[in-house]
Amino acid sequence: MAEKTIMLVCSAGMSTSMLVQRMKKAAAADGMDVDVFATAAADADNKLASEPVSVLMLGPQVRFMESQFKAKADAKKIPMAVIDMKAYGMMDGEKVLQQAIGLLDQKV
Repeated sequence: MAEKTIMLVCSAGMSTSMLVQRMKKAAAADGMDVDVFATAAADADNKLASEPVSVLMLGPQVRFMESQFKAKADAKKIPMAVIDMKAYGMMDGEKVLQQAIGLLDQKV
């Protein structure tokens, strides 16, 4: 089991699959023990209930759902943010990974 689990939420769970792969590759290159997975917004509640999520990242296309996810994340003490739009558009796995790790570092 990975030390940290990063959950990415997007509208259908498919558009972030390439980003997930790039984040996993970046984590391996950086020697980090993380699990990264993507899920559709419609299934996010199930994943939050069944997976050991360390950090929650929303894709820019579901930014409008930020307040409802923030409430759920806060209730579980999970740090959360919207993925940087430029990094998402460039599919920059390293930058998004560092954004997620930065959230974990801020967690009290």
